[in-house]
Amino acid sequence: MADKLVIVESPAKANTIKKFLGGSTKVLASMGHIRDLPKSKMGIDIEHDFEPEYINIRGKGDLIKSLKKEAKQAKKIYIATDPDREGEAIAWHLSTILQEEKSKITRVTFNEITKGAVQKAIKEPRNIDINLVDAQQARRVLDRIVGYKMSPVLWKKVRRGLSAGRVQSVAVKLIVDREEEIEHFIPEEYWHLYANLQTIEKKKEFEARFYGKDGKKQEIHTEEEIKKILKELDKAKYLVTEVKRGEKKRNPAPPFTTSTMQQEASRKLGFTLKKTMSIAQGLYEGVKMPEKGTIGLITYMRTDSTRISEEARATAKKHIVESYGEKYYENRYYKTSKEAQDAHEGIRPTYADLEPEKIKDYLTKDQYKLYKLIYNRFMASQMATAIYDTISASIDANGYTFKANGQMIKFKGFMTLYVEGTDQTEQEQEAMLPDLKEKEELKLIKLNPKQSFTEPPPRYTEASLVKALEEKEIGRPSTYSPTITTILERRYIEKNQKKLEPTELGKIVNKLLTENFTDVVNVEFTAKIENEFDEIAMGKEEWKKMIREFYTPFEKEIEKVEKELEHVELVDEVSDVPCEKCGRMMVYKFGRYGKFLACPGYPECKNAKPIVETIDVPCPKCGAVVQVRKTKRKRNYYICENNPASCDYIAWNKPKKGEKWNPEEAEEIKKETEKKAKKSVKTKSKKKSTTRKR
Repeated sequence: MADKLVIVESPAKANTIKKFLGGSTKVLASMGHIRDLPKSKMGIDIEHDFEPEYINIRGKGDLIKSLKKEAKQAKKIYIATDPDREGEAIAWHLSTILQEEKSKITRVTFNEITKGAVQKAIKEPRNIDINLVDAQQARRVLDRIVGYKMSPVLWKKVRRGLSAGRVQSVAVKLIVDREEEIEHFIPEEYWHLYANLQTIEKKKEFEARFYGKDGKKQEIHTEEEIKKILKELDKAKYLVTEVKRGEKKRNPAPPFTTSTMQQEASRKLGFTLKKTMSIAQGLYEGVKMPEKGTIGLITYMRTDSTRISEEARATAKKHIVESYGEKYYENRYYKTSKEAQDAHEGIRPTYADLEPEKIKDYLTKDQYKLYKLIYNRFMASQMATAIYDTISASIDANGYTFKANGQMIKFKGFMTLYVEGTDQTEQEQEAMLPDLKEKEELKLIKLNPKQSFTEPPPRYTEASLVKALEEKEIGRPSTYSPTITTILERRYIEKNQKKLEPTELGKIVNKLLTENFTDVVNVEFTAKIENEFDEIAMGKEEWKKMIREFYTPFEKEIEKVEKELEHVELVDEVSDVPCEKCGRMMVYKFGRYGKFLACPGYPECKNAKPIVETIDVPCPKCGAVVQVRKTKRKRNYYICENNPASCDYIAWNKPKKGEKWNPEEAEEIKKETEKKAKKSVKTKSKKKSTTRKR
């Protein structure tokens, strides 16, 4: 019998902390949520002051029995679920299920899964924070009401299977609004003028950019304007009128928050938000190391804070001084934004001595990439400022002014280790001007006029959408990834070369919701609601009062829309592929496994076929066309069109010209496919036998 029982969410987390707590402590996993609102109905008793109707999650009966049994035998119970509002709610649900043992239950939290942090948390238990629980309940209840009331409107007026949500609908609106900006954008002409110049004495070339006339900035909008300037510059003398030398400093970026980690992993590693969070979860919960066992490599990855503990600051200093020298260290504190909950530290490595290269062999390829990004970002955040030597020159030519700038790094500082993704272009443009002197005459090599047109704003990527959601205070760190995943799965948006574009369905649903639910599907309302959740978490507002104030006008809006809104006809997109059976042009449809082609003549003609995606690289084995297919987990793989008839080429990665093929990879994919097929057959057999018994 264990003296102490510790309950966490996941088996991986349980395995990591077991070794920190000794033999008299038992560590069990709740496997995530143990109670939730029912899936079959709204589960909110509106008539009885919005009381949630929680039920035990189906399939967790045996687990609940096991937890109750172990709780009965333990002298002390510690609920160590994640240190956020959702984790607090899971702890509350666990305490409700273990009601008989409530006097023994305490709550512990830790920001990192290290021996020191876990043991300290066990020594300093607290009660479950009901304010945090209520903030999570308010979010869950409000989102359930919005989803269950608005979604049926879409079913009636558009088609079944659609869904609406408080945050997801606003995210779709942002993407649709951006698309409309692009569609309505009218490009405007403008010109740049560059002068390729050379010093007469040392023959050093450099480029200067047109600035204006008589010391005033001038923009060039038309070809006539540029021609006039070029005419007046004909045979002009180019004289240096001013030279300024100086120093520029650049400071490092702060440690990662959830959103900045997602953005940087997208920019630098090409990871989706979902992938980033999944890998980060694994690094937080623990990775097996030789001699050390399973250890958590990073701090909690759902955070909006850049704050760092003094202990972490001290270990970073030791590592930086030992690895780079005293001059590379600088003690830095970062201000957390006023909107942040600041419940945790920024994301950082738990052990400064575990450099990415040292543990590379014990991580997967993707774990290594993300861990290196987190590790380097944190270390760089505590390093010295980078210093540049700068020079700028003003050059006169017949009353017109040209300007040239140059910079050269003098001391790399933090840039020795890490440069933020958005800074890469600036780093690549680093160059110094020749040693220019005032009143020095220069030789003109060539004038280069360049016509350009203003461009529309770019489409959102996952990274830039997260940035926009955060700036507008929509959602919180834990909501960004599931929100974008949901609207992709609902086919309201699609990804095209990493850019997010609204589908026709997304545009229709957005139009319907924004025109008829103006008080709910708007940025200001969603941001206001997030702030109210924060107020509840701090004990400044009562959660049911907030729901009551929202529900009355919302219910009237629902009733009005159901009466007044007419049915919206959703037209299928027509393809350029004719139906082999009846000659009609096939249309695009969506099924469980994605997009496919179907004959619009259904039910007379039931012809349907998959959309075959191909690549422009021939099969490395036989030279035939290579097709792109997806596993059930939606992972891409590449297969020769002649497989299995006359070629056995199949691979995870896109083939490259001249690349040798690895047959072992083919066997790996083949085995995975065979396993799935067998599993599928077994499931079908089980269902048949069950039917016979009935």
